[in-house]
Amino acid sequence: MRAVVQRVSQALVRVAGQIVGQIDTGLLVLLGVAVDDTVADSQWLAEKIAGLRVFRDGEGKMNRSVIDVGGSILVVSQFTLHADCSRGKRPSFIHAARPETAVPLYEAFVQELRALGVPVQTGCFGADMDVELTNQGPVTLIVDSKRI
Repeated sequence: MRAVVQRVSQALVRVAGQIVGQIDTGLLVLLGVAVDDTVADSQWLAEKIAGLRVFRDGEGKMNRSVIDVGGSILVVSQFTLHADCSRGKRPSFIHAARPETAVPLYEAFVQELRALGVPVQTGCFGADMDVELTNQGPVTLIVDSKRI
């Protein structure tokens, strides 16, 4: 699983003009599931992201996690994170998992975050979504369960 993690002061996702997920301080996670991902990948990634120390402490150092600051996470599915752009001009998505594989792993990731005590909002898997955010810092990280 691959995630782009952005520290935000607010983020929301709309589907067909309606807000389906919204958070204040926390993390926006764009999540891509690959064909070879497993439940173990979703668990590892959830634990890693929930524990990332990307929020400032009293001395201004990035030393606090989303749990430490009482923040939330907005998870948005994004299969394009597994695009292969190495040939030609049109991306190939053969490394992205098909919905029948990706949806259960996406849901497992969300459930694992909740089990860790993080309030989670989500987009709608497979929908055309409009995502708005205020990236704080900006802080943006790429986290991959394959530890590339």
